[in-house]
Amino acid sequence: MSEQYVVFIVEPEWDPTDYSPEDFKATGDQHRAFAEAVAEAGGKVLGGEALQPSRAAVRISPATATSEAVFTDGPFPELKELVTGYYLLEMPDEASARRVAALCPSAGRLELWPVFDTANM
Repeated sequence: MSEQYVVFIVEPEWDPTDYSPEDFKATGDQHRAFAEAVAEAGGKVLGGEALQPSRAAVRISPATATSEAVFTDGPFPELKELVTGYYLLEMPDEASARRVAALCPSAGRLELWPVFDTANM
């Protein structure tokens, strides 16, 4: 039985305007190689994307019984690093998920989270 995992790519803030077409091609090549490594390990990339810089994000403090929701527009300069992208993977087991996640391109660090299966609740 296969299991799903999310790989979070955690890096310093980035700005896509700082990247040339050649930079984007090189990064794309690295991520295509990662997708190939996932497949070679018996897994599948189910989804994933790069995320916009924090200036496009919104931090939300949910409403409570005594207060309304609070929306704070980015950027968030207090953050030293943030999630800049993610992959949703389906892997045969945790060991293969760990091995392949370590190959994900990143200028920072990676986090591997198992997905909690709520389908059978």
